[in-house]
Amino acid sequence: MGKLRFAAALTPQGWVENVTVETAADGTIAALATSGESGRYDGIALAGMPNLHSHAFQRGMAGLAERRGTAEDSFWTWREVMYAFLHRLTPEDVEAIAAEAYVEMLETGFTALGEFHYLHHAPAGAAYADPAEMAGRVVAAARTAGIGLTLLPVFYAHGGFAGAPLGPAQLRFGSDPEGYAALLQAARPHLADLPEARLGIAPHSLRAVTPETLAEVLPLAAGGPVHIHAAEQEKEVADCLAALGARPVEWLLNNAPVGPGWCLVHATHMTEAETKALARSGAVAGLCPVTEANLGDGLFPAPDFLGAGGAFGIGSDSNVLIDAAEELRLLEYGQRLRHRRRNVLGTPDRSTGRHLYERACLGGAAALGRPVGALAPGRRADILVLDEEHAALAGKKGDALLDSFLFAGGRKAVRDVYVGGDRLVEAGRHRRRDEVAARFGATMKRLLA
Repeated sequence: MGKLRFAAALTPQGWVENVTVETAADGTIAALATSGESGRYDGIALAGMPNLHSHAFQRGMAGLAERRGTAEDSFWTWREVMYAFLHRLTPEDVEAIAAEAYVEMLETGFTALGEFHYLHHAPAGAAYADPAEMAGRVVAAARTAGIGLTLLPVFYAHGGFAGAPLGPAQLRFGSDPEGYAALLQAARPHLADLPEARLGIAPHSLRAVTPETLAEVLPLAAGGPVHIHAAEQEKEVADCLAALGARPVEWLLNNAPVGPGWCLVHATHMTEAETKALARSGAVAGLCPVTEANLGDGLFPAPDFLGAGGAFGIGSDSNVLIDAAEELRLLEYGQRLRHRRRNVLGTPDRSTGRHLYERACLGGAAALGRPVGALAPGRRADILVLDEEHAALAGKKGDALLDSFLFAGGRKAVRDVYVGGDRLVEAGRHRRRDEVAARFGATMKRLLA
């Protein structure tokens, strides 16, 4: 047993002061007590935030796609920059970039992630001797950083709707159902010694699979999470209508067993009927506001979805900026700009920051299939500790602490971060920050030389 003492903590029952969190040897929370036991209580404890959607290697291209071309810029032109960048990456490069991304995630309060991993093969599409070589590098990076991992190898069979062939830049992603099954099997040994590791599946999108191959790979989830991109772009919606006779979210709800254990990433462009049906399904909407803003995707219909009881979580996606607080801040601010009013996603009984934070924690935990997202016995001791002396938090109590963190303090208010009861971030700095940053820096200088 270990004991962590905090001046205040947000639990499922609400805020408590002078709380002791007892952690078990397996990294779970054994008990929470407010007995007034002697000892120093400091810091504000929150459940660590799950990051339900990440493409770790894209951290290396952050800032490289911010120049407008001669044609109108969009997600599709950004994708060409991404393809050019990933073409150069070796397994060693992927590990170095992923480790940097994961350290940064921890330093901002993300304590577990879903890695939507689709870079499987060598540049010309040839398989590595170990089909899960690249997946193994992602696992190694998670082990270095200490972050909880749900690995989501991507099934990517086609370059567009109606079974279009893969383009040359997509050959590193591609597989057929048989090869994908072999990839999943090869990934399991890499995960064997990672605490609480999870393995799920990720059919990339309806443009990258056919109805037939989607049906063929879904049983491979074997009870693990199923994640899929859906309705991120208006062009994607139009192409799906032309090819399948339905919008992406509509098609999935009508033709796949979408429900608990599923995560539809983005789901930006939905009709009112789709929004309500997705909320009723029990699937999680995976929202990535920073990336969606960076790519010009659009704004998720959050008031209607949350009002219908929908579950959501947040992800850092392209990792152009890694900041758990910024994802939630931008989620709310986008709605304020769209609807021209304030506290759009709050409720009368709790503040906007608390409402967003608690729902994102629970939705992210469900999407990752991990016992995280709340400070409660039996959950993982994944804890974000805010600095009560930070200027944005000074003198604040209760929900005002969370609101001040999300809307005024941001990542600089994060003091310590624990994963499974192990303190990985102290005074805002990961304990392996120097070595990870040095390797990342050397990798990027070589790649961009």
